[in-house]
Amino acid sequence: MRKLRIGLLAAALVAILPLVALAQGTVPVGTEVVVSLDQSVSSKTARVGDKLAGSVAQNVVVNGRTVVPKGSRATVSVAAVQASGRLQTPAKLSLRVTSVVVKGRTYAVSSNLWSQTGPNHNKRNVVAIGGGTAAGALIGAIAGGGKGAAIGAVVGAGAGTVGAAATGKKDIEFPAESQLRFTTRTTVTIR
Repeated sequence: MRKLRIGLLAAALVAILPLVALAQGTVPVGTEVVVSLDQSVSSKTARVGDKLAGSVAQNVVVNGRTVVPKGSRATVSVAAVQASGRLQTPAKLSLRVTSVVVKGRTYAVSSNLWSQTGPNHNKRNVVAIGGGTAAGALIGAIAGGGKGAAIGAVVGAGAGTVGAAATGKKDIEFPAESQLRFTTRTTVTIR
């Protein structure tokens, strides 16, 4: 009877030990954490402080041991955001990991910012406005000579500016299931 109990205890320890080892350890500064977003986020609608749900997309391994398993819940926060302007302001969106959940316990995480900035509007604006100016001047010159060219250039520049403003917004969006790579900025002890 005693041998049976010892055998059952040993079998239970063998089964539990990997789970205990899996969820214990220290995640050092500079460790990469890949998070898959559960929902989309856009620079057009996001606000600083918004919380996004996600999951750890790859095991976080330290010294050959998995400390944060793939699939662990993660919270990502919007750290900075700027919607795209029509003529000059490019969109910006910065996110950071703020927590992970391992074996039912939530651990605060401080990560670097994962940021993206939209394209600069200057080249597109120059093309749209310059093209409008040139087209207006050409049409004006054909219709009314030198004075018509000057008037046409002004009208064309205005039309080009309106066109650039109408098509100018280029917001940033990360769709659901986007995988973002973060790096820890402080150590996290997982128990």
